[in-house]
Order: sequence, then structure tokens, then C-alpha cells
Amino acid sequence: MKLREGELEFDFSAANGVKKLDDPEKPLPHGMALVDFVIEEDQHLVMLEIKDPSCKAKGGNPAAEAALEKERANFVKKVQNDSLIAQELTPKARDSYSYLHLMKSDGKPIIYAFLLGADKLTLDPALLLAFKDRLLSRLRQEADQPWERHYVTDCVVLTEKTWALAFPQYPLRRV
Repeated sequence: MKLREGELEFDFSAANGVKKLDDPEKPLPHGMALVDFVIEEDQHLVMLEIKDPSCKAKGGNPAAEAALEKERANFVKKVQNDSLIAQELTPKARDSYSYLHLMKSDGKPIIYAFLLGADKLTLDPALLLAFKDRLLSRLRQEADQPWERHYVTDCVVLTEKTWALAFPQYPLRRV
């Protein structure tokens, strides 16, 4: 089964199942922000969140491209100062887990995968290595005490270039 998120197309044919949680054609529970996909594998579930600031400007006009460059610079700042982790990624993981739990679909350990379309970003590669640790730490403790339940067993932070290292069974291409 091939599914797209923006310009990124995934072939999830090898998965036991896949759901698009943030489907704009389906009503979401009020106040919840959900990940893009949940992939069911034999041993675990993968909650996949995709952010692709490297997508092309619509129409290709210079004004749109300039606006997109400004958005990319702001996105890099959000990666550097951890606001992406605190304000977007962690709430989506928590809300998605809550949704899966309430739908009795959380019967397997969960891995949180964050895919960053980083081809047009100016990011220090070392920043992404540390980003995974900061994300997992935040997933485990959002307030003054750590969660008693680790609802995510692990997380992985990937780019288009590293996707196949973690998930070779799910081909990815930019369309």
C-alpha cells in the first residue's frame, strides 16, 4: 500500500497494517494532534510523524520560495531550541498514544519515528543525533515527575537519507 504525506511517498506493503491518523477527511477528537501514520509490524507499532520543510514551493515563483526559505530558517530554530520537541512532537506522541489506547489498538510496544525532510535545511548532523535523546527524554517526562508508564519504548529520528537504514522494508521516495 502506497501512501503520501506531502511530497513523500511510502510503500507500506510489507507492513501488517497502516493507518493514517491525521487524515484531513476524518474528524479528529477535539483538541488532539495525531501523528501522520501508525504502522503495525509483527513485534511493535511505529507511530510516524513527518515534518518536511524541504518540500518545494507551490508554483515555483520567487516570492513563494523566499517565504519558504524563511519558514525553513524558523524550523531550524525550533529544532535547535527544542520547541519542536516540546510543542509539536511530544504532544502528538502523547495524543496518538491516548487515541490508540482508547481505541484498544495499543497492544504492542510503540516506537516513535520522526522523519525530517532535511535536504534543504542547514542543520548540523550532530544536532540530530542529540535530538533523538532529547525527544525520548521529553516523551518520558513532561512535567515535574517522569511518567510512570513509558508509553513509547524508543524513538528514532531520521531524514530521507537515513530512512532506509531503519526501515528498509518501507521504500520512500520524493514525488
